[in-house]
Amino acid sequence: MPGPREAEDARDRKMKKRMKRKNESKREPETELRGKPVSVSRSEMTEIVLPAQTNPLGKLLGGQVMHLVDMAGALAAHRHSNSYVVTASVDYIDFRNPVNLGEIVNFKSQVNRVFHTSMEVGVEVYSENAMTGERKHTTTAYVTFVAIDEHTRKPKMVPPLILKTAEERRRFREAAERRKTRLALRYGTDRKRGE
Repeated sequence: MPGPREAEDARDRKMKKRMKRKNESKREPETELRGKPVSVSRSEMTEIVLPAQTNPLGKLLGGQVMHLVDMAGALAAHRHSNSYVVTASVDYIDFRNPVNLGEIVNFKSQVNRVFHTSMEVGVEVYSENAMTGERKHTTTAYVTFVAIDEHTRKPKMVPPLILKTAEERRRFREAAERRKTRLALRYGTDRKRGE
């Protein structure tokens, strides 16, 4: 039979466990995420254009470019959020110049703006003629990705973006305008709803 001292120790342990559970249930989930500079998200991907990726004119298929834009954008979103990401929208894609069979194609991406659970990523595509060294800006795209929690499979908060240059601040401002337009198209101009 436990003595008075042991019984008191047992009561103290039970009380501490109850207090710990009570405090844990009151504690808010950690919402303060540390910001990350744009440079953390910057990604680059390079491919060579092969015959199976071209149309009968020897030009890289637009759908292939779109697929690679999505992949390059996802790299930047993954790096910034450190989580799974899914494509929510492609706000804009502009094919400026064709990419020819045998050319090298380079995809550069970075996070332009973070909202709550989503990020806008800008992707620029350049072609390079391996024989002459001539480079052309071929495509520009803006893709929105949503960060997904690996356990719940639900959207999760994304760390804020730390802006260091005038160019990053410009991209940040322009991303807000694109988001406003995207949401107006998705939900109508009367409805105020965020991502």
